[in-house]
Amino acid sequence: MSEARIKHIVEAVLLASGKPLTLEQLLGVFGDGEKPERDQLRQAIATLQEDYAERGIELVQVASGYRMQVKQTMEPWVSRLTEEKPARYSRALLETLALVAYRQPITRGEIEDIRGVSVSSSIVKTLQEREWVRIVGHRDVPGRPAMYGTTRQFLDYFNLKGLDDLPTLMELRDIDAINVELELAMPGEVAEVPEDQAGEASDGAGTVSEESPRVVQVVVDTPESNDTIH
Repeated sequence: MSEARIKHIVEAVLLASGKPLTLEQLLGVFGDGEKPERDQLRQAIATLQEDYAERGIELVQVASGYRMQVKQTMEPWVSRLTEEKPARYSRALLETLALVAYRQPITRGEIEDIRGVSVSSSIVKTLQEREWVRIVGHRDVPGRPAMYGTTRQFLDYFNLKGLDDLPTLMELRDIDAINVELELAMPGEVAEVPEDQAGEASDGAGTVSEESPRVVQVVVDTPESNDTIH
C-alpha cells in the first residue's frame, strides 16, 4: 500500500474516531495483507503533521494516542459556534489539581497543609468527575488516607504525552502576570461559577475558564520552604 493511501486512511480514521487512537488501534483498522509496517505508519503520521502545520487543525500525540484537533489559536472563532459559556473553575480547584499533578501521590491532608486551607469536598468530587484525578492508593498511616494522582484523561486534556511534559517549577512565570493573562477575578469581584460548582470558590479567589490549557502553570509554588500557594 502506498504512503499516500496509508496517510489518507489514518486521516479519515482519526477524524471519525473523535478520540485519541494508539498506534496499535490505527494498525487494527487495516485488513490482512494491507497492514503497513509500524515505521510506515509513523511516517504517515509525521507527514500529516507537516501537512497541517499551516492549517487550522493539527494532529497531536497525547497520553492516549494520536488525535486530530482544532488549533488553540482558532479558539476565538470556534467558540462562537455555541452560545454556552465554558465551565469555569475556582482558583482553589486549580491549585488543588496542580498540587496533585506535581506532588502525586498526595493525600487531601497534605494538600491542605501546603495550601493552608481546607480542601472542599466538592473540589475533589469535581476533579474525579472530570476524570482528571483518581485514587491511586492509601497512605500507610493511621486512618489510611486516600492518595490522589492524575489520570490519562488529565494528560489528554492538557495535550501532554506524560508527566515529564509538565513545565518545570523553574519555568513557571510570575503568578500576578498569569492572573492578568487568564483574567482571573480579583478579590471582591463576582466570579462566574456554575451553580453545581459554587462551593468550590469558597476557599480560593477567582475562577478560570475550562478552556485554558495552562492550568498547571497558574498555581504551583516552589517546593521549598512552607510551600504556601498565594
